[in-house]
Amino acid sequence: PPGPGEPFIIIYLVSHGWHAGIVVKRADIPAGIWPQHNDFPDAEYLEAGWGDKDYYMTTSPHQGITHKALLIPTASVLHIVGFSGSVTRNFPRSEVVRIELSEVGFQQLCSYLENSYALDEAGRSLPLGPSLYGSGQFYLSRESYHAFNTCNAWTARGLREAGCAITPAENLSVDTLMATAAKCGAVIQNIPPNLE
Repeated sequence: PPGPGEPFIIIYLVSHGWHAGIVVKRADIPAGIWPQHNDFPDAEYLEAGWGDKDYYMTTSPHQGITHKALLIPTASVLHIVGFSGSVTRNFPRSEVVRIELSEVGFQQLCSYLENSYALDEAGRSLPLGPSLYGSGQFYLSRESYHAFNTCNAWTARGLREAGCAITPAENLSVDTLMATAAKCGAVIQNIPPNLE
């Protein structure tokens, strides 16, 4: 985190009810880091999520996919969505936490996101299809998904790389993750009461 009087960069954590996405301003991404962000030249913000490939990419997940994802290591994907306008306006039904990072912490977060991509022999990322919502893309990840490496643990690791005091193994659920992240920043939007 930034020290007193140091410059800072703002990121956001957005809850989707079962996992959370990390949102960064595209213009803040340092040159030469996370080159895949150039796939979204018109976006003001990028949201990055991660999870089990079969579960995340299906429009109607069922119990068999859920059990497989938790019981055995499975392939995983990154879910990257580009958008413009305020984060709260784009995710009006989500809890949103605002976090200030030092420039070094933000750079480490961007490197963490870049290193999650699987690459082909030519060093290119592997797009798999359009995102679940908005203007985005799924990409194959190099990591495996399992009960102790969930989408929320992945997100917590990213926040830890950025300098937040967070233990991934203790943040396997989205509720715990959002509560812990709020200690690193501030809740700027709660879930509307009629949606809880």
